[in-house]
Amino acid sequence: MGARVPRPMGRQRGPEAERRRPWFVRGMSAFRARDAASDPGHGSRRRAWAELLAGRVKRQKLGPEGEQKVRESAVRLLTSHLNLGDLVLEVEGPPHKQLCLSRLIDDDGPGAHTDLSSSLIGSALRDQAAQLGVPAAVLSSQVVASGLVRVCEADAGPPPKVLLTPDQRKKLSSLFEIAQNLLAQSMFSRLSFCQELRKVQNSLLLEAVWRLHVQNIVSLQELLESHADSQAMVAWLSRDLRLLCEQTEAPCQHADVARAMLADFVQMLVLRGFQKNVDVRGTVELEWMSQVAVAVLDRMLASALEALAAGIQEGSVAHKAVSCWFGVFSGHMYRSIISTESPKRFFCHTLTQILTHKPVLKVSDAVQMQREWSFARTPPLLSGLYRRLFVILSPEELVGHLQEVLETQEVNWQHVLSCVSTLVICLPDAQQLVNGWVSRLLAHAFESGDLDSMVLAFLVARQAALEGPAAFPSYATWFQATFGSTRGFHSCSKKALVFLFKFLSDLVPFEGPRYLQVHVLHPPLVPSKYRALLTDYVALARTRLADLKVSIENMGLYEDLSSTGDVTEPHCQTSQDVEKAITVFEHTGKIPAAVLEASIFRRSYYLSHFLPALLTPRELPRVPDSRAALIESLRRADKIPPSLYSTYRQACSTVGEKKPEDAASRRELEPSYAEEPLGLLTTALQELRASVTDPTQHDALLAQMAVISEQLHSALGLGEDDSDIEGAPVQLSVQAPKLQPWEQRVVDLLLTSFCQNLMAASSVAPPDRQGPWATHFVRTLCRRRLLPALLSRLCQLLRHQGPSLSASHVVGLAALAVHLGESRSALPEVHVGPPTPARGLPVPEFFDILLPCRTQESSALCLKFCTAAISYSLCKFSSQSPDILYSCLSPGLIKKFQFLVFRWFSETRDPPSWEDPASSPWRPLCLPSVDWQRAALCLWKQRTLRELLKQEGLRLTYRDWLQLELEIQPEVDSLSDTERQDFHQWAIHQHFLPAPSATGGCDGDLEVACATLVDVLMDFCQSSRSYDHAENSDLVLGGCTGNRDIFSRLQEMAADLEQGPAPLGHAAPRGHFLFGVFCRRLQALARGWDVASRLQRQQELLMCKRILLGLPPSVLVGSPRLEQLAAPDCDDFFHLVNSELRNFSHDGALTHDITAHFFRGLLNACSRSRDPSLAADLTLTACQTQCPLLLTSALLWWPHLEPELHRRWRRCSQSPLPAELQRLQEAQHFAGSVLSPLAAPTAPGPAWLCAAALHFVIRRAGKESIRRELGWLDGQGEELLVFLFFFSLMGLLSSHLTPQAIGSLKALNVCAEVLGCLQRKRISWLLLFQLTETDAGLGRTLLRLAPDHQIRLLPVAFYSLLSYFDEDALLQEDAFLHVAVNMYLKLVGLFVAGETGAVWTLAHSGDLQAQGDPVSLITNARLFLLQLIPRCPKRSFSDMAELLGVSADCDPEVRAALLSRRQAVLDPDLYQEPRLF
Repeated sequence: MGARVPRPMGRQRGPEAERRRPWFVRGMSAFRARDAASDPGHGSRRRAWAELLAGRVKRQKLGPEGEQKVRESAVRLLTSHLNLGDLVLEVEGPPHKQLCLSRLIDDDGPGAHTDLSSSLIGSALRDQAAQLGVPAAVLSSQVVASGLVRVCEADAGPPPKVLLTPDQRKKLSSLFEIAQNLLAQSMFSRLSFCQELRKVQNSLLLEAVWRLHVQNIVSLQELLESHADSQAMVAWLSRDLRLLCEQTEAPCQHADVARAMLADFVQMLVLRGFQKNVDVRGTVELEWMSQVAVAVLDRMLASALEALAAGIQEGSVAHKAVSCWFGVFSGHMYRSIISTESPKRFFCHTLTQILTHKPVLKVSDAVQMQREWSFARTPPLLSGLYRRLFVILSPEELVGHLQEVLETQEVNWQHVLSCVSTLVICLPDAQQLVNGWVSRLLAHAFESGDLDSMVLAFLVARQAALEGPAAFPSYATWFQATFGSTRGFHSCSKKALVFLFKFLSDLVPFEGPRYLQVHVLHPPLVPSKYRALLTDYVALARTRLADLKVSIENMGLYEDLSSTGDVTEPHCQTSQDVEKAITVFEHTGKIPAAVLEASIFRRSYYLSHFLPALLTPRELPRVPDSRAALIESLRRADKIPPSLYSTYRQACSTVGEKKPEDAASRRELEPSYAEEPLGLLTTALQELRASVTDPTQHDALLAQMAVISEQLHSALGLGEDDSDIEGAPVQLSVQAPKLQPWEQRVVDLLLTSFCQNLMAASSVAPPDRQGPWATHFVRTLCRRRLLPALLSRLCQLLRHQGPSLSASHVVGLAALAVHLGESRSALPEVHVGPPTPARGLPVPEFFDILLPCRTQESSALCLKFCTAAISYSLCKFSSQSPDILYSCLSPGLIKKFQFLVFRWFSETRDPPSWEDPASSPWRPLCLPSVDWQRAALCLWKQRTLRELLKQEGLRLTYRDWLQLELEIQPEVDSLSDTERQDFHQWAIHQHFLPAPSATGGCDGDLEVACATLVDVLMDFCQSSRSYDHAENSDLVLGGCTGNRDIFSRLQEMAADLEQGPAPLGHAAPRGHFLFGVFCRRLQALARGWDVASRLQRQQELLMCKRILLGLPPSVLVGSPRLEQLAAPDCDDFFHLVNSELRNFSHDGALTHDITAHFFRGLLNACSRSRDPSLAADLTLTACQTQCPLLLTSALLWWPHLEPELHRRWRRCSQSPLPAELQRLQEAQHFAGSVLSPLAAPTAPGPAWLCAAALHFVIRRAGKESIRRELGWLDGQGEELLVFLFFFSLMGLLSSHLTPQAIGSLKALNVCAEVLGCLQRKRISWLLLFQLTETDAGLGRTLLRLAPDHQIRLLPVAFYSLLSYFDEDALLQEDAFLHVAVNMYLKLVGLFVAGETGAVWTLAHSGDLQAQGDPVSLITNARLFLLQLIPRCPKRSFSDMAELLGVSADCDPEVRAALLSRRQAVLDPDLYQEPRLF
């Protein structure tokens, strides 16, 4: 088709309208008029231009060559009528007349449009340039520059601006399109264009310049480099950038354009001002450009700092402009810059400029004013700027840069110290960093005598201490740690001491009273020979304090020397001292050390302020409270003058007589002092919410938290550093947490604010995008004085008021717990009362204690809390290391969540179906109405949680499940009995039993599962008996309701093991697993004869026995194989009896229950043997040598045991009782016949068995004299009497140790009569006091019949019978002296060890009056020996060497008597009297 020309632009009438038409339209109109006049066929009707063209198109069809000719002809035609001035006018004309060159062709495509416009304008400019004799590129640049200026000036007028209007943007868009086309045709000179713009620089709008850069016409760098006058360029660009900052923050629809402009300008200036010179040829140009860029940035920073110094109002235009400029230091501003070196150099340079801006203050000014420059009082804009500068610099680089600036330049001390405060608050490791910096400064100062380093060290340490102990130690603590020991920098020489005190003395005129008090009360450690230096300084400091009207003597006991506030009056501090002293007394039960020190060294304050405040008259409570107890302790310690105490008591009695309403009205007025601080704290917390919910306010967050910290300090009425308990654990009671009313008000206000802020922030963004507000909020709560109240209140809410908490409360407190865990390294341990372990707990584990799972209500709260805490943690720390979760959450909470999810939701017991990874577990918790089941299941299905549970220590193990399940109380359980049993079966047999041990399972080993259950059960019962369920400890399981079901599972699994297949092969069967558990646990306990160790072991054995009694008796006695004639395997039980149960037996016998259980097991095992009688005989025969205590126990309980034995034996065999059982029956019959009037039969063997039976019969009969019965024993053998004497001795000792035993006097009479019988018959009985394990048969058997502690007490029994000894007969015994001395030495040893006290403590008060106390017993024994030794024959000293060595320490006099007598009998000639006649 032929070329098409543009259509008419519409009709306009009048000459003016014709004149306003574009040139090409006017030209076409004339052409159309001439054409119409030459057409004879139309007469009066004028045909439209389109009709004419259409006709011609129809009449002529052109080929490609024809189309090109027509196009060229049209261009020549238009060029001949082109006027460059009109062209520029076209650019600025109304919208319907703009750049109508586009109308020359139809909208067939961009190619045709571009080609035609480029050809048209380019051809016109070439012709015009040829006529003028200038290059076409230069002319094009001039034309575009002229158009740009006319567009910028179109809307000029006050006030000055830098942004274009929408109409100007449209015009510039058309103009820039022309310029881009000219650039494409190489008909545009950037250099000429920049030179033209330089002439009209003040007429340009900054946005127009920026758009030239954005559309790649001329870059900002080219524009700046073309300007020769650098000062003018800096002034123009700085002015426009300030205007841009003001208009950026103004409410307008083009704010995004302004921000983009500012970002591009700043990036260009930073890149050009702080890049390395890499091109040597362009070094001069680069240096000039760098100077301009740096000058612009410095001028912008200086104007912002000056505005801050002038005190701009928040919300003003200047405030918004400064905030906008400081925003350019955000890291995201420089993401397009590949290298970080330029931004880093820029940030360092900026920090230097801030620190050195207008250094007008002196060091003395800084010393006096630095408390006004703390983080809380620093303008939020400036502290926010510091924080942004800190981001790109590492902490070490930051400190190094600070030190470099301070060493080389004059600085603005206000900016330097406010920067230090911000550094301490914002950097996580700031304390260690600043400590190192200060130490280096001090080391350099003392080495070189550099006063500047000394000043800087003190200023930095004091400034850091202003931010509170959570960020840095108090000044008092730092000063004492630095100069209060011999390791201090000052202790190396006299020169260093002089330097220190000269420096401190020079500071005195400028020091605040707080610092002077620190120096006086915690002075540097000085050698005695240089004491005069310290004395002179202290005198100077006291003089200065007197000038300031501050008294050292009237300081409070617990006054905070690190406080930044003014020194309080004594009466203001005294009430705080009294409350603190009472609190310390509550926790320790002792008079606080500070009170005792004040009563001696600060008696003026103690008598005139502290005691009057403590002894304020009041109505005394019926039960003395802590205040009354402290007063009474001080009175007993003579720390209260009697007259003052008497006045106090009289005043208290007077107060008690007043009307109750007076006291009530007084109580109402008491808390009024705290209303104002609480109101200010409430206001500060409300202002915090705006910073939390508005992302643009995050920079002001830290400043607001500092304000809250100060208001909290005022509301608490205490200092920020409780130095007397620093580092001490928090003491509180879980069962009955207590708070003061004003403490609860403050804590409730803080907790409410936290929960509300969390919900408000979560409605705007998820936790990971909420910023650090929660972390800083919780750090504010972690004060030494506030933390106990906070934890006590959390204990009240979660443990005691949990069901009443709303969903938002639970979610908020869970998040609070997470952030407390995040700060766990800075928090002390928590010591709580029962029912918890005595050890200190980290704060995350403390929350585990607060959330038990015993009842349905407590389990529901625990599930909600765990769901919220874990969901919050996973979302908050999703991009951080998994180790964060270990510190934030207790593994116990994660395990409780798994436990409750398994327990409550059966669908979780199947393999999980993964949730959408994009779904957040936090989202369901932010809904107005929380569906906790949906939230828990959503969390359970999270892949991130499943990955987390693979970490060691977080997965719920079989042991963990048992511990939690044992806490459940069935009567208030959410599961029914059937559901609970089904859950137990699934958990044990389907989940944990087949699971590998690496994941907390049992590897499919049922025995391992049983052993673990027993171990956990015993741990649980021991702990439960200790505290929470002590009143119900009468069951096998320690009285804890809920664990009876778990014990039923143990019985079921034990039965499965008994009925299971026998081990393959012929290997010897291993012992029962149960005894392995018992042995391991008992070995872990401490062995000792002290009461605590014995009670602990006795309690453990009691649990072992009760578990054995709850399981089948076959556990005690292994079953023999049918094909073997062997005794049942009882070795494990024998070992348990001999090593443990024996030591808690009474009078040579075990309790009835365990004895009967053994014999039941024995008969059951024998019934499965091929020869039951033989199996029983073999077992009981082994008992005689391996475990004789079982046989004596059977004899003691024989009247109750015999009927059951007969009944059970008849079930398994029709034959008579086995021979060994008959032997027991015969021994019992023999013992009974001895006490009968009839003659006693011959005693069956063995003798010790008959003696035991006889002893038990005598004890049961309660006889005081057995002379007649002993007469019946004539001819029964010597061994029987010796064994009877042994059992009588054990009975005597048992009567002393056991209140339930027979009277001690009766037991003593029985022993004496048996002893007399032995002595009459000349039967040696001394071997009973020489028993050892190495004895062939007798010694070992007897030692296994008595507890070890009774064997140790044999010396008491020996000398208790002292009055019954036949000395003449005993002197004939070779071993008597050895035995007597040995017993005496052991008796003294028992007395020294305190073990003899138990004998007389538990004995009857009236029965042992003749025996006296242990001292009387030892005195009588000693006197007996001293009288006996000279009478002993020579043969008695044959084996005394060892005893002589021992006696040297115990009793030198006895030793001397022994040596003298031995020497006399060995060399009698030396001791004979001389014969004089």
